[in-house]
Amino acid sequence: MIQIYHNLRCRKSKECLAFLEESGHEYEIINYLENIPTFEELKSIIEKLNIKAIELIRKKEKIWLENFKNKTMSENEIIHAMISNPILIERPIVIYGKKAAIVRPLEKIRVIF
Repeated sequence: MIQIYHNLRCRKSKECLAFLEESGHEYEIINYLENIPTFEELKSIIEKLNIKAIELIRKKEKIWLENFKNKTMSENEIIHAMISNPILIERPIVIYGKKAAIVRPLEKIRVIF
């Protein structure tokens, strides 16, 4: 089943969700701001995306700018920062089996299908 890590307030996330609704595929919505991924879940997502943890960070978020921007951090520290502050997690993330994509822009969803 397709999973979408969704932020209810994000326009791009809403566009992705609308695409999934129209596609006819079954999907599960994960509101990651309320259901914060565990360390292992987030690490698995990063591995499926085939990126470094820093690439999943929303670097313009106030929390990042004020607390983390100029720090040297390990992969694990960055993951813990996202768990402590899930607003830092880039969205939407769509996962299907072993494939995953940060769907910004929406066309990136083609990586999944």
